[in-house]
Amino acid sequence: MAGLEHFDTIVVGSGFGGSVTAYRHAEAGRHILLLERGKRYPPGSFARTPREMHENFWDPSQGRLGLFQVWKFSGIDGLVSAGLGGGSLIYANVLIRKDEHWFIRRGTDGTITPWPVTRADLDPHYERVEKVLAPQTFPFDHEPYASTPKTRAFQQAAAAAGFEWFLPELAVSFADPGHDPVPGEPIHDAHGETTDNLHHRMRLTCRLCGECDIGCNYGSKNTLDYNYLTLAEKHGAALRDHCEVRTLAPAEGAGYVAGYVEHHEEDQGRPCATSTLPVIEVSCDQVILAAGTFGTNYLLLKNRDNFPKLSPALGRNFSGNGDVLGLIHNAHETIGGKRVPWALVPSLGSVITSSIRLPDEVDGGSGPGLYVQDGGYPGFVDWIAETSDVTGLIARGLRFLDEEVVARIRRSPNSDLDEQFEGLIGDGFYAASILPLLGMGLDTPGGTMSIRDGFLELDWNRDDSRAYFDRVQETMERVATQLDATFLPDPLSHFRGKLITVHAVGGCAMANAMSDGVIDSHGEVFGYPGFAIADGSVMPGPVGPNPSFTIAALADRFADHQLGRPIS
Repeated sequence: MAGLEHFDTIVVGSGFGGSVTAYRHAEAGRHILLLERGKRYPPGSFARTPREMHENFWDPSQGRLGLFQVWKFSGIDGLVSAGLGGGSLIYANVLIRKDEHWFIRRGTDGTITPWPVTRADLDPHYERVEKVLAPQTFPFDHEPYASTPKTRAFQQAAAAAGFEWFLPELAVSFADPGHDPVPGEPIHDAHGETTDNLHHRMRLTCRLCGECDIGCNYGSKNTLDYNYLTLAEKHGAALRDHCEVRTLAPAEGAGYVAGYVEHHEEDQGRPCATSTLPVIEVSCDQVILAAGTFGTNYLLLKNRDNFPKLSPALGRNFSGNGDVLGLIHNAHETIGGKRVPWALVPSLGSVITSSIRLPDEVDGGSGPGLYVQDGGYPGFVDWIAETSDVTGLIARGLRFLDEEVVARIRRSPNSDLDEQFEGLIGDGFYAASILPLLGMGLDTPGGTMSIRDGFLELDWNRDDSRAYFDRVQETMERVATQLDATFLPDPLSHFRGKLITVHAVGGCAMANAMSDGVIDSHGEVFGYPGFAIADGSVMPGPVGPNPSFTIAALADRFADHQLGRPIS
């Protein structure tokens, strides 16, 4: 390690595991380096135009240094992010604790194995994370939030179907503490400051624009750059963005060496032979790998020769956390005995506002446990959805040509341009009647990751979780029935032939023994003291609800062990 820049701790990745770890170590006085491959995203910097969106993907070899990356496999794809703050930049803000009875892994043979940690182990850490992320529930008891159509409709449908409906905690600022929520108001910290974050930019309360999953340009989301990473930097942590880790290895004697390459903003749009980029090496006493489920498994599998004692379980027990998308459209309600279109307006609100929960067999349910949440999307998607109604669009276009263009050719005095444009645009019902439904839960973690020809490979079979996916679809169909709507199951699978997950977990599972997992219950890699993992890859199976909160709580628990001190 002579001659290398040395740190007490190196953290790879800035998602929920990496950010929590960096803060905890920096707060304890450790000399910290956090390495993040993506860039910083202050308010106003997220892509919005078609051209910006086209370039908004992560593929440095093609000159793209954007926010989104899609890992493509045969039966399922995974969507992740690249940026300072990791998945918090594009997730839907939901913070739900893992159900007390769901700390289990259901095998492909039906066997059930308990996790090496329990809800009681994590509760103190959930509470500590909660204090930093400062979540709020969707303020459904205040206007204009109380009139959010999709939330009210989902609540009504859930009640009619006999489902448990609730407002989960969301890492979103709807109001300053003690104040009534108002869209678009400046957010203040405890000292009355509005720019006390690592971007030094003002943030605004949620504007209900539905843009959470493509990056919030108003700073309304309590993403990790506004809390954990800001705190880590204040305590002296070095946060290096545009730094992609390529190599990991034990150092001679003790400690570890990480090698990374630098990307530069001026490289955007310039294809690059990334394998030729110079590798910068840094050393440390402790390394915490938190590059996300795909990133962490890829790094370990690629560098496996450097870690000959790694568990043979590396890459096993992959799960998509049961992610599945359903789509409700053409909803109707009955008013005064008459069936009329029901405007659900999915573009109004935060992406997710409410949820229903179905218990698992282990806690009284009739099948695998699951959650279904109301979805949403940005307002500009309404225009895309409306124009996707091809028949209606053509009919309106022909009518416009007949009533306006032809009338002008004939020099008719009866042409009313306002009315004709109104007819061309239409009533917007097709887009307004759509409601995405987001399902997740206890699927079977039967996938295995490996390296083939230098690329990450995933062997995953949807049929292993057939009972789970059938129950999700049945649940969504019941919601659609209550909304007098048409239901399209798995629209992504329908058009693409496979699912997509935004909640990939597993591959470096926690376990009580090396034969069954990669790390112990405190996050340390078996056989390698001072080497820990803290991201979604450590889950022995699906979390059930949105995993981010549990990833953060586990990272906080692991940090206690890494720092050698209990919770005070």
